[in-house]
This record gives sequence, structure tokens and C-alpha cells, in this order.
Amino acid sequence: MLELEHGFRVVDIHIELEPDEQRRAGSGGDPEDVERELHQAGVIRGVVFPGDREDGYLKANNAVARMSVGRPFVPFARVDGPRDPGGGAGSRLRNIASSRSAEHTSPEDVEQFAYDDRFSGFRLNPAVDGLPGRDVLAAMEAAGLPVLTYGGHGFGPQAVADHLLEFDFPVVVSHFGGYPLDGTMTERTVDLLDDHDDLYVETGAVHSRAPVERAVMEHPDRVLFGSGAPTVHPSVGVMEVLTLDVPEDAMRKVFSNNAGRVVTDLAP
Repeated sequence: MLELEHGFRVVDIHIELEPDEQRRAGSGGDPEDVERELHQAGVIRGVVFPGDREDGYLKANNAVARMSVGRPFVPFARVDGPRDPGGGAGSRLRNIASSRSAEHTSPEDVEQFAYDDRFSGFRLNPAVDGLPGRDVLAAMEAAGLPVLTYGGHGFGPQAVADHLLEFDFPVVVSHFGGYPLDGTMTERTVDLLDDHDDLYVETGAVHSRAPVERAVMEHPDRVLFGSGAPTVHPSVGVMEVLTLDVPEDAMRKVFSNNAGRVVTDLAP
């Protein structure tokens, strides 16, 4: 693929890596391939985190941190938990009886992830990994690092509001909170920006112009570029932002400035 020439400084808030070579076939996530694709897209740095696991994320997080050394990657630690993120009576009942097992992230794990700037933030995907307990979320709050969370079916905008927004850390919602391509959920997530100053959205795999343009025009400081690589080629994500009908200054905020305020290691 030819290299894009766009003249913007671009950083990417959403890149998944696969530290296990045996698991890369068909799913991508190879660090060399990702780095090459970022270069093709004109992306200079990006937040990275491990792909899905069933046996906890301690080893995978540490592997991604090692893979980031010497590369334009900023590692986030992926955090899981025993709680059902649903809002129904069944979920609440299950959560009463839930308890953290050995493979789930503990408050002590969070402290270690944050120690000595080994990780620059945390990644949640409650729809896949379960929701951490309040003690773990409190430890994340104490660490003072941003949280990038999946947003969409299984963990929609109301779940984000109910479970995360009471804590004092920046929350960046992937896919505008509407994955996969749920317009109603996307619009509801954009609505939440009116009431929560520490809430942000990222553009990975959105593909619909209208909600992104609306959010950029109404909240130009709260939209961050995310490609969703390797599922989406970074060049595709960059082109989708370049074709938005928004002012150039707002586009510059989306591509770089906003992410640099939320994740200090992405700043110039």
C-alpha cells in the first residue's frame, strides 16, 4: 500500500497486538506488520494492548510492554474481572455472588502496571473479559492513568456511565460506543459528552461520518483518532477522518492534540 501524505501529525489510540506468534495467523497483530502499516498511514505513535485471552492478561501485558521497546508504541495494560457488565436483574444477582479468581486483575496488579511508568494507561473490554471489581477500579483511579474501554453491544453507553464515570480518570470509549455500527448507541455515547468532562470517544471502526462530524463540531476537544488496527488498516482510519467535513484545526485536534492531553506519552 502506498504511503499517505496528509501533512498532519497523527497518533493512534487503538491498536491491538498479539504477543503469541502461534496465535497471529489470520488475526494479525504482529508488531513488525503493525509498525509498517502505521508508517504507511503516516501515524507516528500508537497505544497498544494485547488481544483477547481466557487465562488472564499478566503475561500478555508484560509481553506487549517488551514488544513496545524501540518501537513507536505506547503500552496500555489490559484489565479483566469477574463482574457481569450487564444492567439487568440477572447480572446484578450474578455479581452478588462473583469473586475474583487467580487469573483476574487485582489491585496489586494495577499498582505494578502503573509502577515506574511501565504502562501509560489501562484497557478494558468488559463484554469479553468481565468487569473489574470496584477495588480494582479504585486502584486504577489512584494510578491516575487514562482508561480505554470497549464500547458497543455487551457494554453500551449506559453501562459505561453506570460503571466507570463515577471514577476520577479519563475514559476513552472505543468505536464511539456503538460497535458494531449501531447508530443509536453511537448517538447516545455522543450525548454523554455533554455531561461528563472526562469522557472521550475514539474513531476506530466507526465508518459513519455523521456522528463523528457531530461530535467534532460539538466537542472538538473530546474526539481522538483510533484506527482499530490490525482489524482496520491505519490508512483506512486516517482517510475516514481526512474526508470529514470539519475545520482543519479540529482535524488536527482529532489526529494528535486531544490524545496528547489524555495520554502524555503521545504528546509531541
